[in-house]
Amino acid sequence: MKKIILYNPQSSSNKKPIMPLSLLAVGAMLEDTYDYEIIDGNLEADALTRLDAEISACGTPPIVAVTVMPGPQLQQSVPLCRELKRRHPQMTMIWGGYFPTQHWDSCLRSDFVDVVIRGHGEVVFRQVLDALTTGQPQLKDIAGVAYCDENGEPVTTMEAPIPNPAKLPLMNFDRVPVERYVRPTFMGSRTLGYHSSYGCPFFCNFCAVVNMVNGRWLPQTAEQVAHVVETYNRRWGVNAVEFFDNNFFTHHNRVAEFSERIMPLGISWWGEGRIDTMLKFSTRTWQLMRDSGLRMVFLGAESGSMETLKRMDKGGKMSPEKTLEMARMMKEWDIVPEFSFVMGNPPDPETDMHETMEFIRQVKQVNPASEIIMYLYSPVPLSGELYEQAKADGFAFPETLEEWISPEWLNFSQRRSHTMPWIKQTLQQQILDFERVLNAYYPTTTDIKLTQNWRNILRVASAARYHMRFYRFPIELRALHRMVAYQRPETSGF
Repeated sequence: MKKIILYNPQSSSNKKPIMPLSLLAVGAMLEDTYDYEIIDGNLEADALTRLDAEISACGTPPIVAVTVMPGPQLQQSVPLCRELKRRHPQMTMIWGGYFPTQHWDSCLRSDFVDVVIRGHGEVVFRQVLDALTTGQPQLKDIAGVAYCDENGEPVTTMEAPIPNPAKLPLMNFDRVPVERYVRPTFMGSRTLGYHSSYGCPFFCNFCAVVNMVNGRWLPQTAEQVAHVVETYNRRWGVNAVEFFDNNFFTHHNRVAEFSERIMPLGISWWGEGRIDTMLKFSTRTWQLMRDSGLRMVFLGAESGSMETLKRMDKGGKMSPEKTLEMARMMKEWDIVPEFSFVMGNPPDPETDMHETMEFIRQVKQVNPASEIIMYLYSPVPLSGELYEQAKADGFAFPETLEEWISPEWLNFSQRRSHTMPWIKQTLQQQILDFERVLNAYYPTTTDIKLTQNWRNILRVASAARYHMRFYRFPIELRALHRMVAYQRPETSGF
């Protein structure tokens, strides 16, 4: 029987060890039938040498499946997978994850990707393995698959429904060295991540998740999630958990029950939510979340402009006023809000930027502990007013993987692009300068290495600029940054 190698490429320049939950979920579907191994590029000194050795040791050509996110993972995966295919042309190379789901045709036009899994891969990957090893079913009959037809042209089947994680097999954590993923964060000395639900019920048109799940959200039960957290705590002494769900706080009762169940553990936790949803939570649920150890929530504020929110398909349910209300509420509950903002949105990026910068100042005035994450607007292949405006301004996605791994598009994938046609370089510099001043005046709480003395120095050094709104050429803050390297706030775990 063919061996299955599940590979997680290096996810950041410093090889930040985040447990490969997607591969553990896929592997759980294979436990009773297939021989598989998980290899994590973040833990390997030389991933190519390790993979080459594993493939060479197989009696028959294996199937190598790679999960690929845009950015650093894609940048590593392209040359590595091409070289593996050159050395072992008989093996089968399968790609899955966010990037192949969105850009399956570019992947298949390469000379090394044989099959693409589109969307959540647990059920689909198992079906593809059956097709490749037994001939049944055929690839064309499996939803959520892209491949090359008899003419060598990329084709795709219809989208597969997202699986219900409450009904999937439990992950076998013994397949990976869990201890190597436990790390210190601002929440606790032994932090580990988990993914407890799939999808999101909202349709924000700048979000890549939308056309993967089409408004569906399916969770594990509160009992199942609490059991995983208890296992983390009991087996590995974990005292903090990051939930990587697209929207952990979708269901009020589930959140309340989960909070009650983990209360005795004395852990801290973090998750991503939506402002208008959480504003509807009862006082009791907020108390349960706080008392169970909720330290911070990542929330998409996105803009200080109501017009921009409407173009994002967030208007009607979201507003700048609701963001301020959430900032006030979370200050009362002593839970840190981590607000993200998408800057420089078309059609008038300069006005959009200035409105949002002023609004961020309002947020900080209401709740100085608020964390602020700023991104540049990056289109996703999805219909909507923002994307259509971007195309009208001359935007187009790359057609080859070689273009995608260029420095220009690597920055784009990380929402730090310097080449968006509707954003002038001077505008980008204004955003960067504002960000540097803001992060000095309000140093992030997530930087556990920054001492209080340095926080005080940064605040004093940036105070005049911040109060006078003079952000240009912050030379002295750049010099301080070289000395202390005060970090940009990060979404926990991402």
